[in-house]
Amino acid sequence: MDRSLRNVLVVSFGFLLLFTAYGGLQSLQSSLYSEEGLGVTALSTLYGGMLLSSMFLPPLLIERLGCKGTIILSMCGYVAFSVGNFFASWYTLIPTSILLGLGAAPLWSAQSTYLTIMGNTHAKKAGKHGKDVVNQYFGIFFLIFQSSGVWGNLISSLVFGQTPSQGSGVLAVLMIAAFLKPIRDVQRESEGEKKSPPFWSTLLSTFKLYRDKRLCLLILLPLYSGLQQGFLSSEYTRSYVTCALGIQFVGYVMICFSATNALCSVLYGKVSQYTGRVVLYVLGTVTHLSCMIALLLWRPGADQLAVFFVFSGLWGMADAVWQTQNNALYGVLFEKSKEAAFANYRLWEALGYVIAFGYSTFLCVRVKLYILLGVLSLTMVAYGVVECVESKNPIRPHAAGQANQAEDEEIQTKM
Repeated sequence: MDRSLRNVLVVSFGFLLLFTAYGGLQSLQSSLYSEEGLGVTALSTLYGGMLLSSMFLPPLLIERLGCKGTIILSMCGYVAFSVGNFFASWYTLIPTSILLGLGAAPLWSAQSTYLTIMGNTHAKKAGKHGKDVVNQYFGIFFLIFQSSGVWGNLISSLVFGQTPSQGSGVLAVLMIAAFLKPIRDVQRESEGEKKSPPFWSTLLSTFKLYRDKRLCLLILLPLYSGLQQGFLSSEYTRSYVTCALGIQFVGYVMICFSATNALCSVLYGKVSQYTGRVVLYVLGTVTHLSCMIALLLWRPGADQLAVFFVFSGLWGMADAVWQTQNNALYGVLFEKSKEAAFANYRLWEALGYVIAFGYSTFLCVRVKLYILLGVLSLTMVAYGVVECVESKNPIRPHAAGQANQAEDEEIQTKM
């Protein structure tokens, strides 16, 4: 097996183990801990912590600890949150939510950076388009990762009222520590030794990247991603599934979402090299727009069991577009500033979550759906502008492993 692919699988199965424990907890927070709004508050606090850490921590930790060290350290926050749910109260859930939030942005930034470097490294060796290999690796990752939602929610549903064991989170940490190759070694092989940038330069690199106008246009992509995921995990599970069917069906509906998401992720990673990412973005947009309009018109009832699963399946089909293509897009467009780019991605995605959970308690469902419709429309307009500019600067296959930074700067100035 190719070494790059082996490392992708190690990361993927590590996240599978970690989020098997965490995924079921997240989808049940707003329903299981509804008294005095504890569940929604915990989720809002979690993504508030993620929002704060996204501004500074990812580039700094990745530079100092490497991707492997950052992943291991950040995973410990998820394990702490799982333990906190065994003794759920304001004094356990809120502190562990903060801890998890602070580690979430570095965790996902390190994961995305790692897969991007692995994909580009393999592409240079094989003479392929970097974007195609990166897309394929993200597809493989999200196939394995999204299946964690199946197992986590299955445990929560079959043994309702109990949380998934935190033991799988500990196994995830051990797996990454034992089998994942440090990213610094891979970077040395593909790019050579680099002099570490100054501390303050690394700390502020997230904000420096806003000089690239492409990033300014693309911030709506992660913002919408956070909004729509927040709507599904908070509003759809509570206002639709719990109200009409009962809380015992939440896990099963989310299993349908995760399973569809996983299968579509690997499919999109494969077909994107033939269809291009624009076609997939159109598919995701049309699917979500259709779901939102249907939810505005639908009057849910207990006798419409299949419809609840249809909606979650379609939502997962569209979400797979945002997860695979957004990450690959950021990795390809900002290859020279991957850490800062993915930190920005997590910053705006976390903001989307915070907004979604923040207005959850005082806006009605109809208004929330109108907000999603408006943000999605604006997102696709901004994304379309970036694609129009990028279409004039086609990316060629890697021939000898050399990147032309002057071309990257020229693209940015044209914006």
